[in-house]
Amino acid sequence: MRTFRNIGISLLLLILYSNSYGQGCSDAGFCTMGAMRPDQDFNKNVPVQLRSIQISYYEGQANTSPVIHAAIADFGFSIKEKVNFQVKVPYMWISGNFGKTSGIGDISLSATRTIKQTPNYDILATVGAKIPTGRSDLQQSEQDVVLPMYYQVSLGTYDLVAGASFISRDWMFSVGYQQPLIHQNENTFEATNQDWEWYSGGMEYVRRHDEAVDLRRGADVMLRVERNFRMSRFNFNVGLLPIFRVTKDKGRNENGEYEKLDGTTGMALSALFGAGYRFNIHSGISLIFGHKITDRTYNPDGLTRKHVLTLGYKYTF
Repeated sequence: MRTFRNIGISLLLLILYSNSYGQGCSDAGFCTMGAMRPDQDFNKNVPVQLRSIQISYYEGQANTSPVIHAAIADFGFSIKEKVNFQVKVPYMWISGNFGKTSGIGDISLSATRTIKQTPNYDILATVGAKIPTGRSDLQQSEQDVVLPMYYQVSLGTYDLVAGASFISRDWMFSVGYQQPLIHQNENTFEATNQDWEWYSGGMEYVRRHDEAVDLRRGADVMLRVERNFRMSRFNFNVGLLPIFRVTKDKGRNENGEYEKLDGTTGMALSALFGAGYRFNIHSGISLIFGHKITDRTYNPDGLTRKHVLTLGYKYTF
């Protein structure tokens, strides 16, 4: 009965916070995979985790009108003592001035191994992949035009992910790398060529960031520095999340040839704030806000967020 009571309290909190706004992260999803996840426990008194499930609600505000929502199912399981596997499946719905889209987002798979374990700290390493569920070509149903990347539920790329983290009771430092390998992005949005006479708002920004035709996204490197403050049931954390686009995005020009897009490299920096509460050794809730501090000059991939909010409930078996 206690477990069901805890689940009920968590669902109520999800409803209460579903209209809240956080501030922050700008990335392709890999900053919450495996060893790079925020707010990880370091507690030698907790039994070995055999299996877990986390249900999260995510909300982010793009630089233009779209608001991105997602319900995320995050499954964790282990086969060997020091190897943990993670599967994340998001369902996304996006609404803005151009219209609405929805569907299953890209699936994340990762394996994390404990490289070194001491009474004072752990070192973890992760390898993984992101699997696209679409081709980034969803259309505005009434006008029959392809929508920009800000409205797409899939990035349309198969990505390789690798990372590592150092975790103590009070600190977490992590680094991650994401490399798109296979592109099936078929987004053909062009603000200058399509008929947008029916729409009159926000086109200046869109026209400056519209070169997503068959976009080939560059590689990203992320760093995370997080300070945790832990009590018996409550915990709080603050951190910084810089993400560097280290290679330029590529898009097709008017001749159908790929060319590098200037302004697509550089750092996007976010400040993160989080809190959590444990009902017992098996279950708890967490809340994370992110606030964008700086951004890259040019963002045709549509990943930029002014602010984000993630609220989750996790149960460990």
